Amino acid sequence: MDITMIYQIAGLGIIIAILNIFLAQAGRQEQAQMLSLAGVVIVLLWLIQLIAQLFRDVETVFRWW
Repeated sequence: MDITMIYQIAGLGIIIAILNIFLAQAGRQEQAQMLSLAGVVIVLLWLIQLIAQLFRDVETVFRWW
């Protein structure tokens, strides 16, 4: 795993947090909540891809034996 994925997740979290604050201050609490939910879904999709890659790597290691 590369450290850039951690930076991408952290960057997305910071951007969503800032937008969430702006939306909450503007009185659009529902949109702020949906934005947070969308951010969580995006990060979960990234993590699912990483876990799938991990399983593929483990499978290739055990194929050698």
